[in-house]
Amino acid sequence: MKLNLSDYSDKLSSLCSAYGVKRLELFGSASRNDFDLENSDLDFLIEFASDHPKGAFDRYFGLKEELEQLFQRPVDLVEIKAIKNPYFLQAIEQDKVLVYET
Repeated sequence: MKLNLSDYSDKLSSLCSAYGVKRLELFGSASRNDFDLENSDLDFLIEFASDHPKGAFDRYFGLKEELEQLFQRPVDLVEIKAIKNPYFLQAIEQDKVLVYET
C-alpha cells in the first residue's frame, strides 16, 4: 500500500514554505507498495533553501516535529547534501516521489 500524499498537499506546501524547503521528496516504503500503515515510518529527502532567516537546526528539527504531528508517525529527514554513499543515493533515486519544489 502506498501513502496518499494528496490528502496532505496543502499542509505540506505550507510547512515547506514556512521552513524554507527548496525540495522535498518521499522515499522508502511509503513510496513503494510495501508501506505498512501501522508500523512504517516516513523517509523524506530534503533540500533547504540557503536564504532563510531561521537557522539550520531550527528548520530541520522544527519541520521534522511538524511532519511527525501531521502524519502521526516517526519521520526521518535526510539532507541530500549529507549523502556521501553512492549506493544509498542510487537506492533513493529508484523510488523517490516529488512532494514539494520551489
